[in-house]
Amino acid sequence: MVLLAGAFLPPLDFFIVNVALPSIRADLQASAAMMQLIISGYATAYAVMLVTGGRLGDLYGRRNIFLIGMAGFAASSALCGWASTAPALVTGRVLQGVSAAIMAPQALASINAIFPEDEKAKALSLYAMTFGLASMAGLLLGGTLIALDIFGLGWRSIFLVNLPVIALAAPAALILVTDTRSDRPSQLDIGGAVLLALGLCALIAPLIEGREQGWPPWAFVMLATAAPLLLAFWRFERRLEKAGGDPIVAPGLLRTPGLMRGLLAALFFYVVAAFWLIFSIYQQGGLGKTPFAAGLAILPAAAGFFLGPFFSGWVLKVLGRYAAAGGMGLQAVGLAATAVLISVGLPRLLFVALLVVGAGQGIALPNLVQTVVRGIDKTRSGLAAGLVNSMFQISGALAAALIGGLFFSVLGSASDAKSIGHAYGIAVLAIAACLLIAAWLSTDMAILRKAGRDALEMAERTDL
Repeated sequence: MVLLAGAFLPPLDFFIVNVALPSIRADLQASAAMMQLIISGYATAYAVMLVTGGRLGDLYGRRNIFLIGMAGFAASSALCGWASTAPALVTGRVLQGVSAAIMAPQALASINAIFPEDEKAKALSLYAMTFGLASMAGLLLGGTLIALDIFGLGWRSIFLVNLPVIALAAPAALILVTDTRSDRPSQLDIGGAVLLALGLCALIAPLIEGREQGWPPWAFVMLATAAPLLLAFWRFERRLEKAGGDPIVAPGLLRTPGLMRGLLAALFFYVVAAFWLIFSIYQQGGLGKTPFAAGLAILPAAAGFFLGPFFSGWVLKVLGRYAAAGGMGLQAVGLAATAVLISVGLPRLLFVALLVVGAGQGIALPNLVQTVVRGIDKTRSGLAAGLVNSMFQISGALAAALIGGLFFSVLGSASDAKSIGHAYGIAVLAIAACLLIAAWLSTDMAILRKAGRDALEMAERTDL
C-alpha cells in the first residue's frame, strides 16, 4: 500500500486539476495559455524525467529515491497550493512533474525486486488497478474538494491534499520498504535528458503562448529551433549507444519491427487526455455547473475506464490483434456522440456516450501497451514500456497545446453556451480523428513484427 501510494499520486494529480481549471482561472486571472501550461508543464516534465528517475533508483537505492521523490512532490504540491500567480502555479506543476517522475518508477521496480514470485502477480495486478482508481478519484475528488471548500482553501485543496498522504506514506516507506538497487545499474543520460527537455519546450511553449500573444516573432524562432534540438538529441543518443552508454531512448531498440509504429499509435492515442480539459470547461462555462457537478458528470467515463480492463481479455479473444483498435474505435464513437448530443440540445444523455468513451479507453490502454511491448526481448521490455509511458506524457502535453489551442481559437472571446458547445464539438472531433489514426497504426504492428522477424532470419541465413 505504501508503494501504491507513490504510484497513485502522479496520475491523480494529472486528472484532478482538470475540474479545477475554471476556478483557478477565475481566482488567479489566468489566461487560456496558462491553463494549458498547467497541464502540459506537468506532463512534459514527467515525460522527460521518467526514464532518468528509474535509473536513479537503480543507482542509489529505490527506497532512498522514492523518499526523495515523495519529499519533492510534497514541496511542489505546497508551492502549487499556495501559488499567488499563474506563473508560480505553472512552476510548481513543472516541479511536481519532475518529482513524480523520480517517485513513480520506484514503486514498480520495488514490487519486482521485493515480492516473491508467488505474490508478485497479485501485487502487479493491484499496481495496474491503481491507475484506473487514480483517474476516477482525480475526476471526482477535484470537484468534491472545491465544493467542500475546506478551511476556505477552494481549488488550492486539490494540491494540498497530497501533503497528509505523503506525511503518512513517507515514514511508513522508511520503516516497511526494503531498499533495493540494480546489480548492473544503467548510467544517467543527463545530456539526453537536457536536449529532450529543451526540444519539447521549444515545441510546446510557442504553440501555447504564441496563439495567446498573437504569434510574436519569438514564437516562430522557438518553433524553428525545436527540430534542430530534437535532431541533436537523436544524434547524441546514437553516439552514446555506440560508445556503450545507456541512452534514454535506445536507437537500437527502435529498430525492432513495429515498435516505431506502436509508439506513434501511443502518441495519437493519448491525445484523449485533452478531452478532460475541454469537457470540464464546457460543463462549467457552457452549462453553468459547479465544479462538484462537473466532477459527477465525468463519473460515467471514469467508471467505464475502471470497468473496461475487466472486458479486455474477452475483447482480445474476439478481436485478437485488433483489440486495441477496437477500444480506440469505441472511444472515437463515444466522443463523436457527445458532440452530436450537445449540438442537438440533449446534454442530459451525455452519460451514455461518456460510459462508451471510458470503456473504450479501459480496453484500448492495456491492449495497446501489450501490443507494443509484445515481441520485444524480455531484457529490454522494461525500457520499451518506459518509452510507451513517456510517449503518453508527451502526447498529453502536446494535446493540451494543440487541442486546447484549437478549442480556445474557435471559442475566441465568446463565453455563451452555444459558442462553448461549438468549440467543444470541433475539438472533440479532432480528438476522435487522432484516435482513429492510432487505431489504424496499431492494427498492423503484429504483421510488421512478423515480417521484420522473417527478414532478420533470412538475413542471418544469408550471412551464414
